Amino acid sequence: MSSNQDPNADLGFGSVVSRESRQRFLNRDGTFNVRRDGFRPWESLWAYHYFLTITWSKFLSLTIAAYIVTNSIFAAIYVACGPQALRGVTETTINGRFFRAFFFSVQTLATIGYGDIVPASLAASVVVTVESLAGLLSFALVAGIVFARFARPTAQVVFSRNALIAPYRGGTALMFRIVNRRRNELVELDVKVMMARRKKGGGAQEREFIPLKLERDHVIFFPLSLTVVHPIDEASPLRGESEAAMRACDIEFLVMLNGFDETFSQTVHTRSSYKQDEIVWGARFVSMFNPPRGDGDLSIDVRRLSEFEKT
Repeated sequence: MSSNQDPNADLGFGSVVSRESRQRFLNRDGTFNVRRDGFRPWESLWAYHYFLTITWSKFLSLTIAAYIVTNSIFAAIYVACGPQALRGVTETTINGRFFRAFFFSVQTLATIGYGDIVPASLAASVVVTVESLAGLLSFALVAGIVFARFARPTAQVVFSRNALIAPYRGGTALMFRIVNRRRNELVELDVKVMMARRKKGGGAQEREFIPLKLERDHVIFFPLSLTVVHPIDEASPLRGESEAAMRACDIEFLVMLNGFDETFSQTVHTRSSYKQDEIVWGARFVSMFNPPRGDGDLSIDVRRLSEFEKT
């Protein structure tokens, strides 16, 4: 079958990337290891998407920085309006007037208005009018983004640090473990594992993407942990492969998960990958189940998700 007909020929990476890339295709956090250059700054900038996808620490840092910069700009404008622009400011130095104007700007932007400082000139009143409007719009915008960040459904599935080549039913199998980090429930979970490797004897060091048959590629419920298993049997492309051979072929296992989030009633997905140096041979995972308790509930210790023992 030609690459044009085979849906697994390059998975959308393109033949050039598949052939030339020496990096992993997927990072462990699921992000793609590619970059799109050549766009003008305003062509690829979408502020709403950016603020939705950055980390909370970065979002809060940018919000605080924007808040301080905005108030500093308005404070400088108040100072530029003259020493008599704000009634109640008794400081005579530029620094003193700036800091009083800064805190007056904070009160105006947040519609607090303690009343100890008031605008005393037309120019200051115009600035207050503009700032109050900017405050209403900016707080509405930030509140909308915060709500969207909380409401956006995302999967927080944790993958074991390593994949194992472990004993399995008289043979061996490739396996890794996953667990849901959140307390919500995921149902109808689908798992796909693709093996990316350089073709043996390929003239241009071409890669091939081979889907791996899993013991279970679909589970209805995902309340605890799940061990994803690919048996290495006669039909497996890993049959007869050694650790050195896998390393020579630059193997990477691409993992894609799709599930239904009951909390949001929406489908969520996540992905990750394992490179050959993240695969441990001749080991088995340690049991995650805790001893039974008096209430009869089953429980697991997620701290043992990545623990294994040599066989």
